[in-house]
Amino acid sequence: MATSADSPPRAARHWLPRSLLSRNIALLVALVALTQICSLSALLHFVQRPRIDRASIIFSDYVKVLDNMLVAMPPAESRAAAERLNAQRDVPASSVIAPPMNPLRFFRTWQRDVFLDALRRHLPADMPVRWEIADNDQDDEARLWIRVHAAGEPIWIALPMTADAQASGITTAIVLSLGLALLAALTGWLIQLHLNRPLAELAHAARGVSAGETPAALPTDGPTEIAEVSRAFNQMTDALRQAEATRALMLAGVSHDIRTPLTKLRLAIAMALPRGTNDGLVASTESYLDTIDTILQQFMDYAGSGEREAPQPGDLNALAGQLVADFAGLGHEFDFEENTLPVFAFRPVAVMRLLMNLMQNAVVYGRTDLSIRTWQEDGCACVAVRDRGNGIRAEELERLKLPFSRGNNARGHSGGTGLGLAIVDRIARQQGGSLTFLDREGGGIEAVVKLSLNPPPFPGAAPRT
Repeated sequence: MATSADSPPRAARHWLPRSLLSRNIALLVALVALTQICSLSALLHFVQRPRIDRASIIFSDYVKVLDNMLVAMPPAESRAAAERLNAQRDVPASSVIAPPMNPLRFFRTWQRDVFLDALRRHLPADMPVRWEIADNDQDDEARLWIRVHAAGEPIWIALPMTADAQASGITTAIVLSLGLALLAALTGWLIQLHLNRPLAELAHAARGVSAGETPAALPTDGPTEIAEVSRAFNQMTDALRQAEATRALMLAGVSHDIRTPLTKLRLAIAMALPRGTNDGLVASTESYLDTIDTILQQFMDYAGSGEREAPQPGDLNALAGQLVADFAGLGHEFDFEENTLPVFAFRPVAVMRLLMNLMQNAVVYGRTDLSIRTWQEDGCACVAVRDRGNGIRAEELERLKLPFSRGNNARGHSGGTGLGLAIVDRIARQQGGSLTFLDREGGGIEAVVKLSLNPPPFPGAAPRT
């Protein structure tokens, strides 16, 4: 049994990027950042800190020599020299022992603190050091106050900082490192995009297969792992294509082999039972034969569903209007609410079969208040077939889109195979659309078909560029 250690915690998985590209880029950036942090730590500890320490030794030696000179001078000369150095008896109140850290100048203030600590270690205890920042809070104008001795008295003198104490070389190194890190991240991103392109093509082809298309073979000249997946996908599509061809051939053969004896049986009955004798038996027998023929046709319709029919530019409103007129001629009136639709490519025979199945269902199970409405929405041409039937709800009709599924209200109707809605759903998906059902207010069902105005190419067509 898997434990929590087998996968990241739920909260961690929630914050992980969703795509492989994002995850790889995040991992690359994290690795580059970790590398830069380690490099920076090594640079500060093994390069910059010894450099600052050497500068503090030189600076402390200079201060101690200055102090010894002031002490060795006669008092009058010592005081005159102190005046030339702008010495003060009292340290300025604005000077501090431990200056504050400036986050905006982290590395410069870090170097300053390291320099001050090293300087205090190398100076005698009676020579304290204090730091004074100018009124404009700029480190470039800060002064270092050190207590020395002149004419036997302690005095405070301000000395300039050395270039090592306020060196900006570390900043240049950091900026260069960040630039290299960004360059590495950009290079990794471009490489990952190159690797992800075959995966995107594979995903697009897989969606095409699920929609009933036959995609072109994927290229197999990329990286070894991607090429292996592409070869496996090509083998799968070849196997599906062969299975589809075998299925169509088998169904065509079964249909032909069954319809031939059915036709002979129909002729034999007509010859054996002259008109006027056993009319009830003849009608019943012909009804059974018609039912068998209808079932065979439904099987053939589901097997084909217009897959080999090429899309043609057409007017869906005109097709729906023609069917409304045809059903009216059979005594089934449909109200037709026609809205503007553009001319677009669709499989006319397949779409006609789609509308006929929905309208036939509405006639058989809906009975009253039959209507059709067309409109355009979200890049799709939409058709709604509505009725006022009862006894079945939209969620049950969603289940009936599966092949060979029949509702409870279909038990009293013969000649069905449970393929009608499955055929409609399959044709809609081949057109890049969908079939959904809605419960109408006041009772009844609304079957909504959406057909893409930019349908996928039919099998065997050249891939789109």
